[in-house]
Amino acid sequence: MAVVTDSTADLPEALVRDHAITVVPLTVILDGKSYLDGVDIRPPDFYRMLESSEGGATTSQPSPGRFAEVYQKLLRDHETVVSLHISAKLSGTYAAALQGADIAGAGRIRVVDSQSVSMPLGLIMLAAATIAAEGVAAEALLERLEPVIGGAKVYFMVATLEHLRRGGRIGRASALLGSVLQMKPVLTIQDGQVAPLERIRTYDKALSRIIELARETDRGAGICAIVGHAAAEPAAERVARELEGIADTLLIQSLGPVVGAHAGPGTVGIGCYPAELFRLGLKDLSAASAT
Repeated sequence: MAVVTDSTADLPEALVRDHAITVVPLTVILDGKSYLDGVDIRPPDFYRMLESSEGGATTSQPSPGRFAEVYQKLLRDHETVVSLHISAKLSGTYAAALQGADIAGAGRIRVVDSQSVSMPLGLIMLAAATIAAEGVAAEALLERLEPVIGGAKVYFMVATLEHLRRGGRIGRASALLGSVLQMKPVLTIQDGQVAPLERIRTYDKALSRIIELARETDRGAGICAIVGHAAAEPAAERVARELEGIADTLLIQSLGPVVGAHAGPGTVGIGCYPAELFRLGLKDLSAASAT
């Protein structure tokens, strides 16, 4: 079985390679130029360019034809393909993947809406790839993966809601617009879209709150967690240190250009799920430098 995702999973190249994950890149458009996410442009360059950009960045999903091409190539050497993607409420990527599967031969391809993005999607993909390596059938993989998809949470804070608003990904967090002033909103993904949790007065307190929320997902056996950041590595490292004692899996990663275009610089978040649902056993904090 082959496992496929899109670049909004924000997984470092080393993990993608080691777990045999195929990544279909989205596109980010900055100052009139188009770049394939993670291929033509990587986080350090993107955030540096974004800082000096007057118009900000926009994004677009892969075409159905691009997905069909990827699926057809994989089906030459694999019996089935399982393709897991960013929430359909945040992007047209899932719909494009479904169309691509129809073109390539949908009978051997399962396309799944993860209802998430970035850190939790990355965790879901690592679990999927680990299960696929056991040689199980697609239905068995999805059955084992279902608790991980259902149990994965994300808690994040943004420096400003402006990037989410401008990109149209603000979801129910739009209720905070015009009222946050100097507040630092703590957000999550609920029902596949951005939703507000709390308004915190300072950056440090917001960081502390997302750590508390991640700790609350621990059912006694630890958590699997990815700490993601948009040009805010020191804050991400602080969050990771606070979680180290309860983490079965703990990675730090940069948010890629597509996710970063909508979240904005300064964003820090935690994707996590109770380790009892599926153990990954990864504690490579050097993943931050891989991006």
